Amino acid sequence: MKKIVTLVLALVLVAAAACASATSIGVVQLVQHDALDAATQGFVDAVTELIPGVEVEVQNASGDSAACATIANTFVSGGVDLIMANATAALQAAMAATGDIPILGTSITDYATAMDIADWTGTTGINVSGTTDLAPLDGQAEMIKTLFPDAKNVGLLYCSAEPNSVYQVQTIAGYLTEMGYACEEYAFTDSNDVASVTELAAADCDVIYIPTDNTAASYTETIANVVIPAGVPVVAGEEGICRGCGVATLTISYYDIGYMTGEMAAQILNDGADVSTMPIQSAPKFTKKYNPVNAEALGVTIPEDYEAMDMGE
Repeated sequence: MKKIVTLVLALVLVAAAACASATSIGVVQLVQHDALDAATQGFVDAVTELIPGVEVEVQNASGDSAACATIANTFVSGGVDLIMANATAALQAAMAATGDIPILGTSITDYATAMDIADWTGTTGINVSGTTDLAPLDGQAEMIKTLFPDAKNVGLLYCSAEPNSVYQVQTIAGYLTEMGYACEEYAFTDSNDVASVTELAAADCDVIYIPTDNTAASYTETIANVVIPAGVPVVAGEEGICRGCGVATLTISYYDIGYMTGEMAAQILNDGADVSTMPIQSAPKFTKKYNPVNAEALGVTIPEDYEAMDMGE
């Protein structure tokens, strides 16, 4: 009997040791929509493939920044080995929660803006690195010029609570102004005024530009219900928004940048790479895509070098 008890105890200790040594990653995602979901899936696929025995816990904050903070603090208390933060508010919450555990961001447009770094060098110098979802804003401005050369007014529609959206809007406004367009900002503060602000933009503008904005991405149907009947085309910063309410986009694959982020996690957890010196990584390619349904509804002629979206996805 004593031998049996000893054997059981030994097995318990072995199991406990195995659990203690398992590599753990916590994922905090700001909100559920196609782009962020794809980035998270790419990350999970990469770390599952590249890190033996990894345990990944994904938590979604449902668009609530305070919930991001709660999730990040829970991961820190639980002693995870790495945090993946999907979207700017998630990254900021993770940074506030820990200065020691490696943090990798994804779907972050501009790390200098998100982290309030004035002298940006491409690395953070602290426990943070990751991937950016920024497509060339000058290329998106050129897209507007190509598709809508006779337009006069471009409305810039975005959520003022998202710092990276502010950055994109301010940047592309400079390019569009140089091209001779009159630009006007139309900022909603949250989901409650998306429809009313979109109505103002549609009434005043020939074309609307929407950056990679998480609130807009979550309410594309609301935006489409305004702009399509009004006959106002939308050029979007990413494919998910374009599929919901846009005509065209210069976009990246969010799955790809999520996978790249997972590869960075493997470098940190398998190989001991120093997250503080890892350069922020960009998407490997950018693709011109268009929404065939909305383009036909609005009578927009699309050049041959644009790829039609599969609207059945």
